[in-house]
Amino acid sequence: MIQASIALTQAAGAGRQFVVTTGSGHHLILDDAVGATGPKPIELVAAALAGCTAFDVINILRKKRQNITAYEVHVEADQCSEAPQIFTQVRIRHIVTGVNIDREAVAGAIHLSESKYCSVGAMIQKTAEFSTSFEIIPAQVADLVAAGVQG
Repeated sequence: MIQASIALTQAAGAGRQFVVTTGSGHHLILDDAVGATGPKPIELVAAALAGCTAFDVINILRKKRQNITAYEVHVEADQCSEAPQIFTQVRIRHIVTGVNIDREAVAGAIHLSESKYCSVGAMIQKTAEFSTSFEIIPAQVADLVAAGVQG
């Protein structure tokens, strides 16, 4: 079971800042654009999608013995203009840096994440169209040593 709770930080006033406590005991601040002391809840959905697919893809690439020196995932999402402002279009960009990275391994890992493993993506795909791309940035063998990756 996944759990989370939130508590309003200041009951008096118009602010909407909350402290989130996750089921695993982590804390973070949620806010709106006016208060600007933490991310908006919908931003966390985009971050959760980026994190979910990133965990899957890096795990698969490591199992395929790809020499990764850096990895990033960027998510952009368009929302409906009326409430509820659900995601309608999502663009995911994976940037993989490493030595002799196999394009097919990256494409396969992303496909497995999107079609089988990423629970956040599976939920968002119910309302939004996904567009996914990736880029491979070649690194030098010296970068492997600096990143602590075994060649």
